[in-house]
This record gives sequence, structure tokens and C-alpha cells, in this order.
Amino acid sequence: MKVVVSAPRRAVTRQTEPVTDLNVMLADLELLVNTESPSLDVPRLTASAKAVASIIEQRLGSAATLIDGSAGPHVHWSGGGSPKVLIVGHHDTVFPVGSCAARPFKVADGKATGPGVFDMKGGIVLAVHGVAALADRSGVEILITSDEEVGSGTSRALIEERALACGNVLVFEPSADGGAVKTARKGTGTFEVVVHGKAAHAGLEPEKGINSLIAAAELITRIATFGDLSTATTVTPTVATAGTVDNVVPAEARVRVDVRVEKAGEKERVEGLFASLATSVSGATIEVSGGITRPPMPSSASATLFPLAKAAAVDAGLPELVGVGVGGGSDGNLTAAIGVPTLDGLGATGGGAHADHEYVLVDTMVDRARLITALLQKL
Repeated sequence: MKVVVSAPRRAVTRQTEPVTDLNVMLADLELLVNTESPSLDVPRLTASAKAVASIIEQRLGSAATLIDGSAGPHVHWSGGGSPKVLIVGHHDTVFPVGSCAARPFKVADGKATGPGVFDMKGGIVLAVHGVAALADRSGVEILITSDEEVGSGTSRALIEERALACGNVLVFEPSADGGAVKTARKGTGTFEVVVHGKAAHAGLEPEKGINSLIAAAELITRIATFGDLSTATTVTPTVATAGTVDNVVPAEARVRVDVRVEKAGEKERVEGLFASLATSVSGATIEVSGGITRPPMPSSASATLFPLAKAAAVDAGLPELVGVGVGGGSDGNLTAAIGVPTLDGLGATGGGAHADHEYVLVDTMVDRARLITALLQKL
């Protein structure tokens, strides 16, 4: 999946509003939030990608390119010149169709709310407006993908390609508490354990069945011990399903498990434990799939960029910038893993990611965009 970076396309002739105008930023955010974009819903993600591209064209004066993917289009823009920094974000959200009708974009009590406003449509708006304030945009690229919330399967190669080409990555996932940027992340993954048993009548002849639910319960208890607080590894069973009706011995049970690792060697240890799972339920068989697909982003990945961001905050007259390590994963894990300097959490300040009360603090938006502009100038 190659992207040919060329000079910016023809300039847009219509007049654009001041890029630091909060009302303009909120109007852009309203358009993105009210354009529903559930992961894997290609028609809606196509409409969302077009909305992102329209904002980029209006604010930056040149057109973005839509790059087709089986999970929906990705949006790529280049300021031309020799690539120096890649801005990464995503426009898919975790919210199902109908969420915007139930909770449309709203600004009240200093908060902007709506599905995906914090994670991470607010970050897209901040990135675009931060770039728009640059006198010289050459060397800057923006890549907004469509499948981050479901593992970045169709965008990973593209992200890695452009990251290597640019040499620096700024990720516009939401900030940590209080506007802190994210200097390190745990590696993340999901495992699915399927137990195959045998159905039988639960009242007449249960002894002729093989109870997959009993086997799964045994396995869940075992899996729950795989975490290790001393290494910050968490292994958390999150979803379980079994059986069909209440008078049949369940022939199949499924368990999904969230895994987060930080230290070297933990990925291999945890994957080995899943591979060795066994049950005492006679005749039951176990099938394990999945794994740790996003490697850890160590603090060394942000070692060159975080000091620049702190200096940029000083230059912009903003409070001291704080950096923290977090447990969640992002596409920053992918770029860090291939050795590209990466700083994450440069997006909106707010809270409630993936929840109905998700919000962005409106009075932080202009200053956050100013921070981005100052950081890009240093790069």
C-alpha cells in the first residue's frame, strides 16, 4: 500500500475563517461528531472520511487523498517537501449506529459532548488547526485511519510506511488527565479461548454430554492468574458465552481476554501460558486464537520528542507540559516498535473515552492547538 507524496494540490480559493477561532474549531468538531463512523461500517466510514477530508481542504488549502481499505477509507494529506513529521489519528469510533441521534454534538457547561468527541475527533480538529497556523507546512503529513479501534489491521502497513518516511510521529489520541501527553504505553492484545464439548439433554442424559461451560469456568479461573503485578502485566477475562438453551448441556463456550504488557519477555510468557491451557473435563478440547498485536511503546520512544514538546509549551506561554505512561494501546505502539520517535496523547483534553459521558473541555482547545503549532515549528 504505497503513498506517493507530491506537492500540495491546487489551493482552495474560498475564504477560510481564522484558524484559532474557537467557534470555527467547534463547528468542525460538530461536523465530525455528527457524522457517525462506527468501526467496520464502510458506508458510514466513507462519509466520515469525506468529512475529515473536507475540513482538511478548507483549513489547509489543499486536498487530502482518500486511501481505500477493506475496513473503510483512510485520509492522507501532505504539505509537500521532504517529509519530517507524521501526524496520526483515526476517525472510527466504538459507538454503534444511532448513537448520534440519541446524543448529538452539544456544548454546555464548558464541555463538548457526543459520540467520539474525545476519542478522537477532537484530536483530528486540533491537529488540523495546529497545522493551519503554520506559515510553512512543508514536511508535515497527516494520516487519519479508519480501523484503529479494531486493531489497525488494514492501516498498519500504511502507518509504518509513512512513519519511516517522516522520521517522527505525533499521535493525536486523547490526552491523559489534565492534558498530559503519553510518553509510554503498554502492549495490548486480545485472546479468544473456545472450548468444544458435546451437547446432550440436561435432564434425561447429561452424562452423555461434555460440558463446555464447566471447562470454560475452570479455564477462566486459571487465566485470571496469568497477570503479574510486579511487571505491570494485566490479564482480564472480559466476555464469556456458552450454551444455547437451559435444558441442553452446552457444546461450546467462548471466552475473550484482554491482555496488557509492559516489560520485555512478558508477551512471550503470556502467549506461552495460553498455548499450554488444558482442562480436566474429559473429552473437551480447547482452541486458542489471538495474541498481543500491539507491542509496548517504551518511554525511550518519546525521549527526543517529549523535551521538544515541553519547550514548545514554554514558547507558547502555556503551563508546564506533563508526560505519563498509560495502559491503553494506540497506533503509537506500532510506530514506536519500528524505531520511529513517537509522542502520543497530543489530542483533546477531557475524559470519558468510550463512554456515553465522553467530553472535551472547550476552554483548552485553542491552547492545545497553539501547543501543536509550536511543536511542529520545532520539528
